[in-house]
Amino acid sequence: MQRQKGFSLIELLIVVAIILIIAAIAIPNLLRARIAANESSAVGSVRTLNTAQISYNSAYPTVGYASTLGALSGTCTGTTIPTTAGACLIDTQLASGTKSGYSFQITGVSGTPAGNYQAIGTPITANTTGVRSFCSVADAVVRYSTTALTSCAGTETPLQ
Repeated sequence: MQRQKGFSLIELLIVVAIILIIAAIAIPNLLRARIAANESSAVGSVRTLNTAQISYNSAYPTVGYASTLGALSGTCTGTTIPTTAGACLIDTQLASGTKSGYSFQITGVSGTPAGNYQAIGTPITANTTGVRSFCSVADAVVRYSTTALTSCAGTETPLQ
């Protein structure tokens, strides 16, 4: 009798089942890690918007805070001089309004010079790209809410 080489169908099915069980355990953890990374990036982006708004307000005191993300960005090459329409303070990815699974916007800018603004970051797909929404007003404190935000009233939970 010859000795059989290779694996039987049962052995292969057992190995596949074990791999599927390990994947079922690992995939939710990877998704949670991705959500945490997206939220961390969103907090950093809101902080970047705060810093850019403060710099914009300092550079253009007669205008106040910028009313759009485009005004904080602009076409920034080596020979471009920053203006109120394109201050070269944030990167083009953030200026596009979407970054790392979040959508960003500047709202609530009014007056001349503009003395208020709201920087808001909300997940593009709730519970998939992020769980919390983040916002900040002119006090530069980043706040969060577990619901989608359309404005930042300053009553959301401060991020610590």
